Amino acid sequence: MTTEPPLWTPSAERIAALPLTAFRVEAERRAGREFASYGDLHAWSVAAPEAFWDLVWDFCGVVGDKGGTVLADGDRMPGAAFFPEARLNYAENLLGRAGKGEAIVFRGEDKVERRLTWAELEALVSRLQQLFASLGVKAGDRVAAMMPNMAETVAAMLATAALGAVWSSCSPDFGEQGVLDRFGQIEPAVFIVPDGYWYNGKAIEVGDKVAAVAAKLPTLKKVLVVDYLGTAQDVAAGITGAEALEDAIRPFAVGKVRFERLPFSHPLFILFSSGTTGIPKCIVHSAGGTLLQHVKEHRLHAGLVEGDRFFYFTTCGWMMWNWLVSGLASGATLLLYDGSPFYPDGNVLFDYADAEKMTYFGTSAKFIDSVRKAGLRPIDSHDLSTVRTISSTGSPLSPQDFRFVYDGIRKDVHLASISGGTDIVSCFVLGVPTEPVWEGEIQGAGLGMAVDVWDDEGRPVRQEKGELVCTKPFPAMPIGFWNDADGAKYRAAYFERFDNVWCHGDFAEWTAHGGIVIHGRSDTTLNPGGVRIGTAEIYNQVEQMPEIAEALCIGQDFDDDVRVVLFVRLAPGVKLDEALEKKIRTRIRTGASPRHVPARIVAVTDIPRTKSGKITELAVRDIVHGRPVKNKEALANPEALDLFKDLPQLAS
Repeated sequence: MTTEPPLWTPSAERIAALPLTAFRVEAERRAGREFASYGDLHAWSVAAPEAFWDLVWDFCGVVGDKGGTVLADGDRMPGAAFFPEARLNYAENLLGRAGKGEAIVFRGEDKVERRLTWAELEALVSRLQQLFASLGVKAGDRVAAMMPNMAETVAAMLATAALGAVWSSCSPDFGEQGVLDRFGQIEPAVFIVPDGYWYNGKAIEVGDKVAAVAAKLPTLKKVLVVDYLGTAQDVAAGITGAEALEDAIRPFAVGKVRFERLPFSHPLFILFSSGTTGIPKCIVHSAGGTLLQHVKEHRLHAGLVEGDRFFYFTTCGWMMWNWLVSGLASGATLLLYDGSPFYPDGNVLFDYADAEKMTYFGTSAKFIDSVRKAGLRPIDSHDLSTVRTISSTGSPLSPQDFRFVYDGIRKDVHLASISGGTDIVSCFVLGVPTEPVWEGEIQGAGLGMAVDVWDDEGRPVRQEKGELVCTKPFPAMPIGFWNDADGAKYRAAYFERFDNVWCHGDFAEWTAHGGIVIHGRSDTTLNPGGVRIGTAEIYNQVEQMPEIAEALCIGQDFDDDVRVVLFVRLAPGVKLDEALEKKIRTRIRTGASPRHVPARIVAVTDIPRTKSGKITELAVRDIVHGRPVKNKEALANPEALDLFKDLPQLAS
């Protein structure tokens, strides 16, 4: 833990203007007592869940019939039911702002730019909803999209949700089998695709892949091809049952969107686990739980207010897309970007931030690290004066990259490292805009989230590593998994480790400041000599070295124990010789501990990643141990796995 002062502390004026401050005042009024700190407010939110979530509904202006019960069976996890009498529609909460103000700005690299006002977005949703209804789509049916992160994708999702149908999406760079592994399980009625997409300055065509996928989805009533490259009609002509979107909606005049109000627990999204250990799990999220959790996180933790310019760099295959689009419910303008964040160079997202007066800049820890390693300093080259918050997720943000944000990007900014996942389509721990930012630490647990860190015996620990758990129910728990009628797979995924407690699978540690550090996934923690250590602690050391471009670490079963193996992708012109190995080991020994020092260090030319950019430690571990990787389609670069097969360095 650092003894240095915080990297950033919010001003009194900034704190006074925050929605979180107004929320605290109202919470004090309802609770009949003062909350002297965020910790006090959080403790109340967990101890009095009915009062807390009732206030979230009212404060965030949720549209719908609340009903008289906030929480039923609140001692059961799973089994608790939030707002069991409520009726609402997710899309109704995101639309309804009339006028010419911008709802969505879209950039597809430097090739395409489009803008939609609130009125234009609602008009497009109206026509799409009528189209879906004409195809027989009804509440509970599935609409699947293999789409770029563009305005039409958001509109199609809203039209789906307005009907009470269920939305599921992935990005267009998935291979044929990767798409079928996901959508083949959920039997969609409609499949929405682009005519292609831009990446790294190149037009990527997808027509042949779409035709192959559609032929293997027998439940489809229609394939809709969205124009991006200017070839939608030509692409649609080559696919059975396909039509260009513009042609399909032409018969439908703009009207008022019809919102089907349904139970709080009605399914809204199906998201997919991105792991490479088997066919992806289909995780079903509710309309009410998703909405309530997102507006709480956006308004109270992200500080969103009407008119904000809200950006997250994400694809439609990552839960951060779902999180981003909910920003419409707070009256924010969505700034969408699709393509490479380094085309034509690493300044493109910062250029976008300046051009569009971005207020919330969301990205991945990997992007921040890549900007630093590229030697870029946006603080010197860009204005960025409108950016209040920079948010990072996807993997733990290293202490060095915490410092870089303030040294190299912007000094007066709320750096919100956040962590949660596809499993809850939201966060367990995240930014707290009233509190200081400390190097290497996530600021705290989300309001209403009974987050803790437990040891293997289920005892809470402080300033020790353990399992991240949530000890009380929360609205964004999944409804369940698709095709898991008795709930056995759902319970096994989260509730078998500790009875009636959500065990998330993250290796975590509370800090002296009340913040939290995520040390990596529990299933990728290393156990040399029976002592658990986190891979993130190793990455934090070696990835600061200029010789190392990136690293991946696993535990190899060897000689009746587990030994630490570190794979490194070296910077251009660097060779892994004895001197560099010694330097790496010294760095890890002094920066982490002697237990973290790898037994073997192996240079590789590439490291496998999922489509959302996460390194795949489990897949590499399987390859090293001679086990098959069952879901290579989840990987962006599956060919990289071949680099880890039968390595002579690991044979002895």
